[in-house]
Amino acid sequence: MNLPAELTTRVERALGSAASITAAERVVGGSISSAARIETTHGNFFLKWSPLPGDAFAREAEGLQAIAAVGVLHTPKIIAVGTDHLLLEYIPPSSQKSGFFANFGRSFAEFHRAAHGERYGFAADNYIGSTPQPNGWHDDWIGFFRERRLRHQLNLAARNGFTGELQLLGARLMDQLDRIIPSDDEPPTLLHGDLWSGNFLCDEDGKPVLIDPACYYGHREADLAMTRLFGGFPRDFYDSYEEAWPLRPGHEERMGVYTLYHLLNHANLFGGGYQGQCIQLMRRLLE
Repeated sequence: MNLPAELTTRVERALGSAASITAAERVVGGSISSAARIETTHGNFFLKWSPLPGDAFAREAEGLQAIAAVGVLHTPKIIAVGTDHLLLEYIPPSSQKSGFFANFGRSFAEFHRAAHGERYGFAADNYIGSTPQPNGWHDDWIGFFRERRLRHQLNLAARNGFTGELQLLGARLMDQLDRIIPSDDEPPTLLHGDLWSGNFLCDEDGKPVLIDPACYYGHREADLAMTRLFGGFPRDFYDSYEEAWPLRPGHEERMGVYTLYHLLNHANLFGGGYQGQCIQLMRRLLE
């Protein structure tokens, strides 16, 4: 494939020392950005580019750095960040071997346990897909989730024409969050924020590598809820997570409210049947 000429120039300049791109192969992935494995005179790299807002790739890079800094799970090294592209270490994907998801679940629990913060939020607002994700610091998890997550998505939904029952149920649900999410003494922990089957890969050593984060400090149940959104991970992942760091009783019932955030985001991004799924889920949560 041929990369845009201006993008090629910027990437080669970032690599320095008269580097040149010799080949590019498109990588199939998410629906927001284009991606390719590029071969250069300095080695192979992974390149993402898109017409996203000008700071989206910088915010993604911050998330990758935050996850890597915990020292438990691997992320690709950042080579260069531009307003329209992100250049990363290329990690050749490998087939998942027996025990991969058990190891992944255990490592994810260790990551959550090690990545404690003082407050809920993040140093900067970022993006969930292409949707702005506000992360202003908050001392209370329920308040943060109500204002920075559910209310934000419901306001976007209203602007997108999703009114009526969706908004009525949403208002009722936000009033009842204290009933659905009991307070606890777990500290905030760094979340990947958007972990589904498309946002990790298996490296040549058989270890999980996290990509495409939407990081913030929150409750770990919110991260696990996202893993279940599109069919979920194999049972070994959840069993190993629970063995490494058990979740509080009632977490199964709470997963729905955290899933709602992502369903609302999908309704705002893609429309279609997601609005109906949101309404059905809110009805169930309010029973």
